[in-house]
Amino acid sequence: MLKTLSARLRQGHQTSGFPDVEPLLPARFRGLPVIDHVKCGDGCSACADHCPTQAIKRVGRHTEFDMGACLFCTECEHACPQGAIRMTSEYRLSTSTRDALHTDGKALQLAHALDKRMLSLFGRSLRLRQVSAGGCGGCEADVAVLSTVVFDISRFGIQFVASPRHADGMLITGAVSKNMSAAVRSTYEAIPDPKLVIAVGACAISGGPFRGHPEVENGVSEMIPVDLFVPGCPPHPYTILDGLLRLLDRREPRIS
Repeated sequence: MLKTLSARLRQGHQTSGFPDVEPLLPARFRGLPVIDHVKCGDGCSACADHCPTQAIKRVGRHTEFDMGACLFCTECEHACPQGAIRMTSEYRLSTSTRDALHTDGKALQLAHALDKRMLSLFGRSLRLRQVSAGGCGGCEADVAVLSTVVFDISRFGIQFVASPRHADGMLITGAVSKNMSAAVRSTYEAIPDPKLVIAVGACAISGGPFRGHPEVENGVSEMIPVDLFVPGCPPHPYTILDGLLRLLDRREPRIS
């Protein structure tokens, strides 16, 4: 018993101070890309040509990213002959609409809070059914880690439940394979109204690297309405947590 107490004293407080304290991210973290349009050359499409998910569109000197399809692989950054693209450490990436994930290198229109009625229902207690609809395990792992002592998502009143009938909404990861389409729909229908849907990761948002393949859906929003989009491959746990807290009006809006 004394050894256990001594170990706990040495470990100290393990839970992150987020959102009151900004997270300490690793040096290699890849966040929102920025573009120096002055450096972009007319007719150059190297970034778009090297993008594995066609997440970049080039028209003259105009470059647009679809963050919902971006894998944050940095192929565009390395391919740009002018060094016009740079990945930043900006982890705040969640949006309320699919269209808001399109950016020309400026800050995203981040997710807004639920309306007053929905906040009165879910603002203090939110139960989610997590569905892995054909994922590789990356997004699933970063969702699962939210329940550990470091992130302790339950302190915000958010918990994951085993049954959709006990849930207020569903959190979807994976490319939604054809074999999982029926499961996603039946889970959605089993959750009592009103309900929320959260799409986590490029696969769930757009199909990711499998976009356009006949065996997957091109994003879960083509099947059911989505209230929160969390881009990434996989998104960092802080990116997911930031999006959830914005949805529940626990974060100040950041619009620029």
